[in-house]
Amino acid sequence: MSHSPASSKPRVLCAMSGGVDSSVTAALLKDQGYQVVGAMMRFWPDDKRTDTFDSCCSPDAAYEARRVAEQVGVPFYLLDYREQFQRHIVGPFIEEYAQGRTPNPCVNCNTKVKFDELVKKARMLGCQYVATGHYVRRVEVGGEVQFWRGDDPRKDQTYFLWGTPREALPYILFPVGELEKPRVREIAAERGLLTAQKPESQNICFVPGKLQDFVAEHLPPEQGDIREIRSGEVVGRHLGTQFYTLGQKKGLGLFQTHRVRWVVHLDPATQTVWVGDYEDCLWTRLRAEQPNYLLDLNDLPSTLEVQVRYRTTPVEARVVHADSSGFELEFAEPQFAVAPGQSAVLYSGPRLLGGGLISGHARDLPA
Repeated sequence: MSHSPASSKPRVLCAMSGGVDSSVTAALLKDQGYQVVGAMMRFWPDDKRTDTFDSCCSPDAAYEARRVAEQVGVPFYLLDYREQFQRHIVGPFIEEYAQGRTPNPCVNCNTKVKFDELVKKARMLGCQYVATGHYVRRVEVGGEVQFWRGDDPRKDQTYFLWGTPREALPYILFPVGELEKPRVREIAAERGLLTAQKPESQNICFVPGKLQDFVAEHLPPEQGDIREIRSGEVVGRHLGTQFYTLGQKKGLGLFQTHRVRWVVHLDPATQTVWVGDYEDCLWTRLRAEQPNYLLDLNDLPSTLEVQVRYRTTPVEARVVHADSSGFELEFAEPQFAVAPGQSAVLYSGPRLLGGGLISGHARDLPA
């Protein structure tokens, strides 16, 4: 492989997590002749609890990222983002549960910390680009940079990037976006990179053990009624709306344990968990707030696809209304348990158009 002279390509800040994807990202950029600077964002606090930050963002991962940077032959910095992480990620995570919503901290982390703060840091370090190991394709159409779904459908990560500031798009690179995961591991093995066989991280990095225990520690249990959505009848008791999610049917604590019910609505103000039939959990519309659009609003198609959870297939929807404060969509077919606090991510085919935080669904509660 021919290497360009070091000075011919710009400097790139490569976000390294100590995982295989970002390790290969750094190696590929170096091959392509970029001047690569490796960096890892430190999120874990000094009093790191056991079982937290164990996979991606841990002291061990930082050691591995530094070692990989040495293997690839690039400088490495550990950047302190503890305060921003606490402010933008952990604090709002608890607050969302207090309001009866179901947050997605990984979306927040990518939006508020990685692609906002990191792009600023790259400028300070004299880097023209930021690169990450996300499975996302960076496509240029008529001089405009767009984010498209990664070529490996099982690994596509555009869902987490809807909040990327539009003006940052031209400055972000995704070298593994056109590869499949097994090939990425192969490249790492061929290079002898020590992260080649490192397993995936699945958990929320700052939550030790069970999510419910973590929530209980920050939001003490508070009893309330479980009510039937159609009649208002009290059918059970609960220990706090923060321990339930929309669409949940197991472990509800109903008086008649044989009854099958789904959580339809959470109301922390009255400490009420509303339950109903499966049909009561189907939404025809959604409303979203804090939107971010990756194109001009007047170019937003009137019909598009929306994805309401990371692991679900996008579904067709009609744009009822969209402006700078939010949008409302009507689904082509009713959708099950669309949870406030989660992301509604907008697509046109493989292209990421933006998204927003689900704030509500159209449903009347009994008096």
